Amino acid sequence: MSNKLKNVSLRLFRQYLTSKGLKCIRTNGGHEIWAGASVARPIVLQSHVDPIPEFIVRNSLRTLQVSAEDFYQYKISQN
Repeated sequence: MSNKLKNVSLRLFRQYLTSKGLKCIRTNGGHEIWAGASVARPIVLQSHVDPIPEFIVRNSLRTLQVSAEDFYQYKISQN
């Protein structure tokens, strides 16, 4: 399963967050803060790191309370 989350582009992950109802509420330095009603805490992305490291994707999915499989299905549908 881990190879499904490698090399996730920043653009694709932003689209995924938007599809889950999150919005970029602010930027601070090289970081984007994403929040929405469905998450208990904001998700922070480094806007200058592309592709996003796998551990950041995993932590973000955990915060969203979605499975890696859900993201993988989204990734396939976008290609």
